[in-house]
Amino acid sequence: MELLLKNTSLIQRAYWLVALRWVAIATLAIASFAATRFMGIQLRASTLYTIAGVLVVYNFILYDLLRYWTWGGREPTEARIGGIITFQISADLFILTTILHFAGGIENPFAFFFVFHMILASVLRSKLQSYLQATLAVVLFGGIIVLEASGVVKHWGLEGFAAHGLYDDKSFVFGFLFVFSITLFLVVYMTTSISEQLRQQQNSYEQANALLHEKDQLKNQYVLRLTHDIKGHLAAIQSCLDIVFNGMVGPLNEEQTDLVERAYRRTGKCLSFITSLLRLTRMKLAGRIEMERFSLRNSIFNALAAVQNKARNKAIAVTHTIDPSVDEIPGESVLIEETATNILFNAVKYTSEGGKVALDVKDDGAFVKVTVTDTGIGIPAGAMEHIFEEFYRADNAQAAERDGTGLGLAFAKEVVERHGGRIWALNNPDGGSTFVFTLPKGAAGSGA
Repeated sequence: MELLLKNTSLIQRAYWLVALRWVAIATLAIASFAATRFMGIQLRASTLYTIAGVLVVYNFILYDLLRYWTWGGREPTEARIGGIITFQISADLFILTTILHFAGGIENPFAFFFVFHMILASVLRSKLQSYLQATLAVVLFGGIIVLEASGVVKHWGLEGFAAHGLYDDKSFVFGFLFVFSITLFLVVYMTTSISEQLRQQQNSYEQANALLHEKDQLKNQYVLRLTHDIKGHLAAIQSCLDIVFNGMVGPLNEEQTDLVERAYRRTGKCLSFITSLLRLTRMKLAGRIEMERFSLRNSIFNALAAVQNKARNKAIAVTHTIDPSVDEIPGESVLIEETATNILFNAVKYTSEGGKVALDVKDDGAFVKVTVTDTGIGIPAGAMEHIFEEFYRADNAQAAERDGTGLGLAFAKEVVERHGGRIWALNNPDGGSTFVFTLPKGAAGSGA
């Protein structure tokens, strides 16, 4: 997994260089046009435009090569992607040297654009490779300006911009080359030093995150074992209470019946809480859910049926609309059905008698969007960012209903996100709240 993440980062860097090159190509074309047309500088514009055209072709080839290596989820090796990044930086140094040769050479202030390449090399590659790139830049540009000064290579001056003849001044040439070389190597030294510190910090953060994940897994395993044992004991207690409550071991007086009934009810709520915690913990430990196509329409109808009795007892009108195109999607049907039931049950529970709850399921492109709107108590502003946390219950929810686990929405969030969807909530302008979650219609990407 670590290698995959590292390779993915390198791929992104390779694409980033391609994107930066488009900016450089546009800058070259615009600068050449502006210099010749508006500034009166004599340039070999046709040559520079040709170089820009070659760069366009070169950039398309690199882009297609990267696409080929990563097509269909393929994972290229670190060496391959690292190699193409090094090749790009080296090729760009050759290209920049060629551009400067036909655009004034040492007289062109854009010579210090080599600094940007040194920064890129220092950030994207190792310290050794960065110094090698700096050496290559000095050899390439230094070689050109020395050859121009010696008359071996023709010098193309910037007539109308810089004093012609600087390239022929030996003192200036070697002084410039000295400062140029020192600058590049200093830039590499400073950038690689900072990059190394950042990499060390990132490694420390990754190790700390891995340790936290390991501890979280241990905690989940402990909770799983503990809650499983508690659930067994509670189930046994509830069975005994059920026998007593139904008079199977003899009649009870009114006071005894009341006490047994209260104990039975409390045990049932505690058992429900333990069951929810077990489901959530098992899902976290498994890290993956089984995906198969199922009828979301049927699951929604089952969820609606599960809350009808409670809604009827409170005279709450529960309405629904489902797009005709919505039916089968990939996922775990039991988990999705329980998620929809939890959200509908909360809507009914926190809506006053005579209120309304509306469920809307619609086709939303690559996703199915499920929306549950109620006319209930709403969500306090300070609670909005916490409602999907485990064991959290807003103050107004606790005041309206004393009993509650604080796990229903945490469970819903876990299920939806593991299916590759999103879940969120908002308050309605006229009161009440709306809960929305999306599920992918195609192959769910996230099972982990």
